[in-house]
Amino acid sequence: MFNKILIANRGEIACRVAATCRRLGIRTVAVYSDADANARHVAFCDEAVHIGGPAARDSYLRADHIIEMAKETGAQAIHPGYGFLSENEDFARACADAGLVFIGPPASAIHAMGSKSAAKQLMEKAAVPLVPGYHGEDQDAALLRREADRIGYPVLLKASAGGGGKGMRVVDAGDGFEAALASVKREASASFGDDKVLVEKYLTRPRHIEIQVFADTHGNCVYLFERDCSVQRRHQKVLEEAPAPGMTEERRRAMGEAAVAAARAVGYVGAGTVEFIANQDGSFYFMEMNTRLQVEHPVTEMITGQDLVEWQLRVAAGEPLPLTQEQLKIDGHALEARIYAENPDKGFLPSTGTLRFLRTPPAVQFMRGGDAHGPAGVRIDAGVREGDAISPFYDPMIAKLIVWGRDRDEALSRMAQALAHYHVVGLSTNVAFLQRLVKSEAFRTADLDTGLIERNQTVLFPPQKSVGIEAIALAVAALLEREARERRIDEADRHSPWTHAGGWRLNGRDARTLNFHGAGHKLEVVLKGDARDTRKSTLIYADQAAPFAYTFNADDIRVDLGTRRTHGQVHLEADTFHVFHAGRHTVLEWIDPLSHAGESESEGGKLTAPMPGKVIAVMVQPGSKVTRGTPLLVMEAMKMEHTITAPADGLVSEVLYGVGEQVTEGAQLLAFAVEEAAEA
Repeated sequence: MFNKILIANRGEIACRVAATCRRLGIRTVAVYSDADANARHVAFCDEAVHIGGPAARDSYLRADHIIEMAKETGAQAIHPGYGFLSENEDFARACADAGLVFIGPPASAIHAMGSKSAAKQLMEKAAVPLVPGYHGEDQDAALLRREADRIGYPVLLKASAGGGGKGMRVVDAGDGFEAALASVKREASASFGDDKVLVEKYLTRPRHIEIQVFADTHGNCVYLFERDCSVQRRHQKVLEEAPAPGMTEERRRAMGEAAVAAARAVGYVGAGTVEFIANQDGSFYFMEMNTRLQVEHPVTEMITGQDLVEWQLRVAAGEPLPLTQEQLKIDGHALEARIYAENPDKGFLPSTGTLRFLRTPPAVQFMRGGDAHGPAGVRIDAGVREGDAISPFYDPMIAKLIVWGRDRDEALSRMAQALAHYHVVGLSTNVAFLQRLVKSEAFRTADLDTGLIERNQTVLFPPQKSVGIEAIALAVAALLEREARERRIDEADRHSPWTHAGGWRLNGRDARTLNFHGAGHKLEVVLKGDARDTRKSTLIYADQAAPFAYTFNADDIRVDLGTRRTHGQVHLEADTFHVFHAGRHTVLEWIDPLSHAGESESEGGKLTAPMPGKVIAVMVQPGSKVTRGTPLLVMEAMKMEHTITAPADGLVSEVLYGVGEQVTEGAQLLAFAVEEAAEA
């Protein structure tokens, strides 16, 4: 076994590989770019070396420099993770030439599977089922049109060297073929430097099922069952699970044996994934082979109890596979949700920014063998921490949330609960979308195909809900608690009357009006105190009135509204209240009557980002005294500039973003106190 390896990747996969190495007593070397100098994977590994600028081409794709660093640090092998150089045959060959072990398949296998058309010709010889299509070298447009006519519409045009959903078009009829072909060729050339395409029969409701295979240098090859990856957006996976729902033992064996045949056909060694497209009737066809570890490999680990990274290391070190096909068994059901920094309501556009608040469900970072299912069957593979930034340079994945259950129903329930406890502030995420997806009728009943999201638009993208009284009550409780802390004189004396200062009035009741912005509306809340008991009050909101009381327990707030009791978390950023309750994230902006005195609603005065964009100038610093209308910060978005000005005379207490940082719509930019508050 190796003593030291270099991990030529970043983020969660670098941390994932390092976790196995740590357990096995193998030292690890991390590599990092300028953008990742303080990244989690850098701190997680035993050593770290700088390899270049923030862009991948200047750092993580610098094969020669990475090999040089591996030799310089005394690493014996390089683990490429996935993405970047993981399927680069030249890099695999260069590692071998430098006397380093490439923890992956031989360069010849990467080459054989690198071209979709060449790979399908190989698979045809190995008797692996193929979708009817044309995979030849002759790229004459007239020939491709004739082949499409022969196959029958609809057909799918795919870039031969493609991947990640790029260079793909569905052609429904012959009269649209030429335009689609030209479009695919342009995208293929721009993305992969190769405009070759293949033509295949397009299956109308296909499932995407892949088989995990493993081979060693001793002639052994096994399959570790299947994963269903049908739920996709823009041809990219969103949710994965293992085993595939509805899979019979006969079909599992047939697909597994076909995958092993595909691996043997190219002399494969190490971890690989053979991807199939499957009809609803159970028929299946080879699509491609990924010559690396997959993002979704944890669901296979959860149902088999095996550590696939350990298998990779042992095979690369020349050891035989740990288990035979007969020894491998399926235990339970696993789901993986990819937590992305993206906005599903805006076409899944990536989001950048800082993870200013991050709370996750109880989980274990790494699982194996008898303890594979961990506390509550939840596992989180992450490469970021609270305070880290999601930059525009790399994939916007925040983490992978993986759950295990004794059956699919239990796994679904566990996933829904885990997502409800995944709280992020600082950028847009797909957490709420994933919650709706997991609970949707189509996914719950395993009515799966690659068009599931498109077929269920109304369920998955519902209109924005109004703000409920429970979320309002939690925000009010958080506001009252903050005010109580600010006026508390003696922290040591919990019984001081100033500690519990309330709204007592002689011969009367205190009535206080609180205004918030939320869900696109101004929301008014009235809090009426009890003249006889300052600890009691009534909350009036949206024509509802209820007795109101609250208590704090660490991060958790419990609110009583008459006979109803609810609880949640509230994260405060100046006057922005992020309320996490019942699986929902509600953002409320408190309208401070002092900060907004004399302001019309159209004048604004909220020191928040009016749109997603980049900070291009900051004119103040913490402690700056300014007058009303003073420019504080300038944002740029879509080639337009927007200046944030002081809403009143006062003091800038905190600047939350710097020049060059990306911000999301509604993000708090500065913390500001009006002059009277600053002098108090």
